[in-house]
Amino acid sequence: MADTLTDISGTKAYVLDADGPKLSSEQDAVDIIGQLWGQSVTLVVIPVERFADGVFDLRTTLLGHFTQKVIGYGQRLAIVGDLGEHLAVSEPLRAYVRESNRGRRLWFLADTNELAARLA
Repeated sequence: MADTLTDISGTKAYVLDADGPKLSSEQDAVDIIGQLWGQSVTLVVIPVERFADGVFDLRTTLLGHFTQKVIGYGQRLAIVGDLGEHLAVSEPLRAYVRESNRGRRLWFLADTNELAARLA
């Protein structure tokens, strides 16, 4: 499957395929934004599996830099999938997810069905 443009509950979204190249850096975020330039996409959806090892360890700062870059370019970001093993070992990540999910720009959700419900 390839990365796709789709509509989720009336929101034009760019959904990355779980099997694509691993993401970890600010440059990876810029590359994604570049692919969307000139399109009316307002939401980027990235499966947990698409991120490189270590991204969800907040001590690396990779997740924060990546998400800030996407949001800084005016996109909303949804990270979907099972973060259970990462959350189990990191209170800072649990707090980051909890606070992010209270906002409107960055969400961590179980799947695209939960995302559709949140957007509806």
